[in-house]
Amino acid sequence: AELSTYNSYFGVLFGPLIQVPSVATSVAIPYKKAGQTALNLTSAQLCDVFAGNKTTWGALLGSADNTPIRVVYRNISSGTTEILARHLNSVCPSQFITSTNFTNARLPSGSALPSNWVGVASNFDVVTAVNAVDGSIGYSGPDGLTVANNAVVARVNGVLPTLANVALALSSVALPNTPYNPAQWAPVVPNPAAGYKLAAYTNLIFGQCYKDAGVASDVRAFLTKHYSVPGNVAAGVAHGFGPLPTNWKNAVTANFLTNSTGNNLDINNPYVCNGIGRPL
Repeated sequence: AELSTYNSYFGVLFGPLIQVPSVATSVAIPYKKAGQTALNLTSAQLCDVFAGNKTTWGALLGSADNTPIRVVYRNISSGTTEILARHLNSVCPSQFITSTNFTNARLPSGSALPSNWVGVASNFDVVTAVNAVDGSIGYSGPDGLTVANNAVVARVNGVLPTLANVALALSSVALPNTPYNPAQWAPVVPNPAAGYKLAAYTNLIFGQCYKDAGVASDVRAFLTKHYSVPGNVAAGVAHGFGPLPTNWKNAVTANFLTNSTGNNLDINNPYVCNGIGRPL
């Protein structure tokens, strides 16, 4: 819908949009529960937690523990919520739809949340709020978390969100067969057959055409570095993000930077961008 709106209102003046995957990421499940240092939840149990079907830790784990489950969620639109909701929708579609907004993702959309649940703005706020109260659980991106530490991050179906497990989950993603379609450059795997279940790519969206040749040059220079090998891998890994596979990097370079494919999708291609482009 957003792409259609852009094309209708801005496509003729500004030129096409380009969307490409940037880094691999995960949605970790941080938790704090006294006496629990090796939490392992199935996808069905994640549905029970975030749908509110199970309200105590005992009900969730089959014990006599009456500690209330306190869910910490993102109260603003976020890609982290979308990745979580996409997986839950694939597992329990009667309880979740795919949405960037948590209260809309839970069905019925917009319904009231339990009074002890806490909404916060950022991933860092999620981790802080979870650590503040025993019995808490939430979801966040990998940045700032020790994702290999099962004492603070839950396994999902026996698997932790390490970079290796995220890469395995995304290994089935195929290159676009229609490079002109931006949607094909944003692959999703809602319920991967192997690896960590809550895995996805984050994407970059930018214009193909720029009126200022200097701006086009700057954009091209950044993308050339980012999609080189190793490119910005070290910087991404430092924040918990996995690298894009080399075949995807090569495909981005060939289509949008060098035009070696001959698809005329590259930045400021003279046949596409003649006299048009974003003003900045």
